[in-house]
Amino acid sequence: MMPAGTGAPGSSLSSSFPPSELPRLSVRLHGLDPKSCVALARVAEAHGYRSVWFAENPCDRGVFPVASACVAATSRIRIGVGIVNPYTRHPTVIAMEFGALDELAEGRALLGIGSGIGAQIERLGFRYRPLAAMEDAIHIVRALLRGEQVRYRGPVFSADSVALRFKPPRPLMPIYMAAMGERSLALCGRIADGLIVSNMCPAAYTEYAVGIVAASAEQSGRPRPEVVQYVPCVVRPDRAEARRSAKAAIGAMLTTFWPIGDDWPPLRDTIVRHSGLAKPEVIAALDRLRKGEPATAVLDDRFIDAFAIAGTAEDCLGTAARYRRAGVDELVLTFAGSQPATDMAYLGAALGNG
Repeated sequence: MMPAGTGAPGSSLSSSFPPSELPRLSVRLHGLDPKSCVALARVAEAHGYRSVWFAENPCDRGVFPVASACVAATSRIRIGVGIVNPYTRHPTVIAMEFGALDELAEGRALLGIGSGIGAQIERLGFRYRPLAAMEDAIHIVRALLRGEQVRYRGPVFSADSVALRFKPPRPLMPIYMAAMGERSLALCGRIADGLIVSNMCPAAYTEYAVGIVAASAEQSGRPRPEVVQYVPCVVRPDRAEARRSAKAAIGAMLTTFWPIGDDWPPLRDTIVRHSGLAKPEVIAALDRLRKGEPATAVLDDRFIDAFAIAGTAEDCLGTAARYRRAGVDELVLTFAGSQPATDMAYLGAALGNG
């Protein structure tokens, strides 16, 4: 028998990590056409993943059609919408669409709301006020899903004597909030039921963020919100192959989400400070990537360790356990590369779900 984490995809593997040391593992489906998402949702369900999650960005595919198709194609796995933003979907519309989705899903749906990416929101003509927008949105959505008539006037969003004309199936539906900066993390602790931590956030940053959320929740007399984190993943029997592929995924994300030059928003400095990398090293890597050098030549293993999960199944579960120690309850994996179904099956087998 091959050692755990080194067998071929589909072979019988056993992890050395007990379930108590691992977060629940889920899958993020992003940037794919709807039929591919449906096929991968079926794979995720067959191999024991907890949920599949979808994120919506302006002018990209809307998430509710594909989420509904995945609900119809599966029977057990949870379907997460995380996130939608209240600018492109008014909070009343979020409540309408999500209430209907949860009816179809018979209680398997999950709702995440975030303020979106400021530059994209402003291109649509909105004044970007993320904290006020989130407080307004969660207040309105939560009340509507409880079946209440909402009379609320906020600084960004309002609802004047509005109620849903159907009864949502779960009046106490948990609402997850995407948050990263200190003030948004504190707001999450005060008003949300769950925290969503985005891609490109090292485990040490997550531990820091969870501490802020937990302290805010305690001060508000609330339980600590559930913590969900997104992270790119490449899992293969060939460790070197997996880590090469992970570098390509990280390089693409760095050049997409990180600013040019060294004048960064404070949040980016905070993330890098928790990554084990020095800011000048990241700036130099970004410059080389933007000049067209391949990520495999630019990025060393420290970038993988900071921003992804990559290697054999046992390697990846070891990294997942590190996120669990940082406070993550559900780790949502974006399977990068050309063979997500094969990789999902391989990791599922290591958990005894093959």
